[in-house]
Amino acid sequence: MPKRLLLVDDDAKNIFALTAVLKARSFQVRSCPGAREAIALLEAGEEVDALLIDMMMPEMDGYEAIPLIRSLPGRADLYILAVTAQAMLGDRELCLRAGADEYISKPIDIDRLLTLLNGAP
Repeated sequence: MPKRLLLVDDDAKNIFALTAVLKARSFQVRSCPGAREAIALLEAGEEVDALLIDMMMPEMDGYEAIPLIRSLPGRADLYILAVTAQAMLGDRELCLRAGADEYISKPIDIDRLLTLLNGAP
């Protein structure tokens, strides 16, 4: 199970709630309010086992950010979990096509999230 997570979401309430739940389950959680900040952290060598990224953010969304993250040295195999409020038919496929390993919709089902993180390499 990945222990060091990077959470990328422009909604501070989402970051607060997810961080509290994940820290209570012994995860180390670092967060960023946007994709550009996350990319900068990853370029600087931040050690993370998994990335949870909101797909709908201003400036740069997850669909644009994931391929950029995958192209960073040493990040091609980073476990990336796409998080979206859109629970429309075809959204999972769009997230996977963008390069995410898996997809989860909001509101986040914590048991499902933990299952997905348990399945991460």
